[in-house]
Amino acid sequence: MMKNNLDPLKTSSYDYFLPKELIASKPLYPADSARLLVYDRNSDTITHTTYKHLLDFLPQDLNIFLNDTKVIKARIYGQKESGGKTELLFNKPLFMNRYQVMIKGKVQKGSKLFFDDNLIAEVLELNEDGTRVVKFFQNEKQLDFETLIKILNKIGHLPLPHYMNREDEKEDEKDYQTLFAKNYGAVAAPTASLHFTDEILEKLDNNYNINYLTLHVGAGTFKPVDAEDILEHPMHSEYFEISRKSLENLKQDKKILAVGTTVTRTIEYFARTNKIQGECDLFLNPANKPIKVDHLLTNFHLPKSTLIMLIASFVGLEKTLEIYETAVKEEYRFFSYGDGMLII
Repeated sequence: MMKNNLDPLKTSSYDYFLPKELIASKPLYPADSARLLVYDRNSDTITHTTYKHLLDFLPQDLNIFLNDTKVIKARIYGQKESGGKTELLFNKPLFMNRYQVMIKGKVQKGSKLFFDDNLIAEVLELNEDGTRVVKFFQNEKQLDFETLIKILNKIGHLPLPHYMNREDEKEDEKDYQTLFAKNYGAVAAPTASLHFTDEILEKLDNNYNINYLTLHVGAGTFKPVDAEDILEHPMHSEYFEISRKSLENLKQDKKILAVGTTVTRTIEYFARTNKIQGECDLFLNPANKPIKVDHLLTNFHLPKSTLIMLIASFVGLEKTLEIYETAVKEEYRFFSYGDGMLII
């Protein structure tokens, strides 16, 4: 694409060429051997390193924020009343023990789907965006969120992103959770933190103020932007919560490093609304730049996604494409199990 055709408000401007072989389907071991592209905005320079050397590039006197959400085994396989196979992806709880899900294939209002462990889902609503509202039963008892999670984790599969092109395996139970995952509720991992080892966490803890917040990453994070104009994209919302300790540190004047796009959106949503709990639907892009987060550690994201637009909110569209072009040329590994970048 010619640089002079770029328009930060046009979805087509966020496309880039990615050879399929650069999409990571498995992580590297140890996790901190993953590569790290460091972009320094002051000197406009790119440095190639690994996560093992992360602390060599971090500014002093930072507040660091991490997302402690935990991925549910949200994908379950079952049968329709007709006997045909079906697949359901849990997305998030709504009110009154109703849940938003995605179901493969056609279903009607009132349809029932049958899964292992006597789990039954009854379809209550069909939403225009393709999601479905259901309630879950086991042995005729309607299930609350806590009970449902236990059943899903027993019978379900980790919902690896479609681009990995494979089923989940035993190793993913460890690899697709952060070391500090605590609160069940996500259907995708906050992937920037998957590169952390105990050693890195210990070093960060010894040198910086580490804070945790929770944003339950939903399936909407993978939803492509279909609108021609990015501002017409209906942004998905995800539940978040900021602890009292994290709130106190957010109110300080210290610079902030957000580990991941989910942390960035949570902090920026708080900065705009003062809310410490609720549904975050903030869409960061070049027309809506960060006002609170100073530095970002993140993975490489899908073309035309809201996440690559978030990167452009930090460094601009042209620089984003230039960095991604460099990453492709240098054969970085892309997406959830891939390498990462640090913006300082």
